[in-house]
Amino acid sequence: MPRRILFAGPLVGGETSFYRYRSLLRLKQEVIPFDVAKYAFRWGKLNALQYRYPVGPLIAQVNAGLVDAVRAAKPDVVWFDKPLVFTAATLARIKESGALTVCYNQDNPFGPRQDGCWRQFYRIHPLIDLHCLFRKADVARYQGWGKNFIELQFSFDTAQQFPPPAGWSDSDRLRDVSFVGSPHEDRPRFLRELIFDHNLPVTLSGPKWNKVLTKEEYKLYMRGAFLKDDAYREAIWKSKINLAFVTKLNEDDVAHKAFEITACGGFLLAERTAAHQVAFEEGKEAEFFSNVEECAEKIRYYLAHPAERGQIAQRGLERATHSGFDNDTQLARVVARLDQMLQAR
Repeated sequence: MPRRILFAGPLVGGETSFYRYRSLLRLKQEVIPFDVAKYAFRWGKLNALQYRYPVGPLIAQVNAGLVDAVRAAKPDVVWFDKPLVFTAATLARIKESGALTVCYNQDNPFGPRQDGCWRQFYRIHPLIDLHCLFRKADVARYQGWGKNFIELQFSFDTAQQFPPPAGWSDSDRLRDVSFVGSPHEDRPRFLRELIFDHNLPVTLSGPKWNKVLTKEEYKLYMRGAFLKDDAYREAIWKSKINLAFVTKLNEDDVAHKAFEITACGGFLLAERTAAHQVAFEEGKEAEFFSNVEECAEKIRYYLAHPAERGQIAQRGLERATHSGFDNDTQLARVVARLDQMLQAR
């Protein structure tokens, strides 16, 4: 049955939380938006400071605003999408209202990356009724803590990630090899080796590359500092080969981009992991690499064999779209679990 869900998260373009909000609407839930982004500072440096130290007047305002929204909407469920600013006192007020709480957080607060933004989360996560988990490492943690969780996978949004128009071909693909993302971990070295040691035509997009590339390199190889929504999808469409890496310091099993790339009909060349090999059949639905030499070899091969590359991309698209790798399928499982919890009361 439809449930009244108060959705607390940033509801702006380019945020995957906004995609999840739309997905819950498609699942015929009654969803009340609470846009955390409205409580941001206008000056970016203050937001960066608040990201690490979530205290002060704006934090008080967003918490008071959520309590007021709960009081007005009387939801069955309060959905927290990566809750960084909400306090234990606010969770207590929500529990007093009788609403269940669920936390959907694609990042890893307990891994070795230590983003520095989790101060409030550490205080509230024991109070959440249901946690959505994406990593085997987190499953083991939450089992050990005796917490209630549901294991999901990273997923794509059907309204945002979809294949190009009919007739799209290599003549429309202006990027030979493309990586869209941040320069985390070993990626700058790896991609530099592809470009300079193996002389491969790699195009980069994403934030913070100005911190690791020279001005001349940035001018030559960058195409967009931050691609989102339509621009992100079209970058995949326009790429013959799309690279994807796992974030090891986040203890990731798969790359979120793997599902987005294949859902867009792109050819996926991803870091080889056991989870990637479960999701896509190697050599038939995607290709994988374990080191820069293997990656370079496969890039050369598939740039020279466009028909085979196209067949693999098509089978990858079919796998992504028929295997439950989309937001609606994954969130329907969360809604079903919440319904069971509400009925058991």
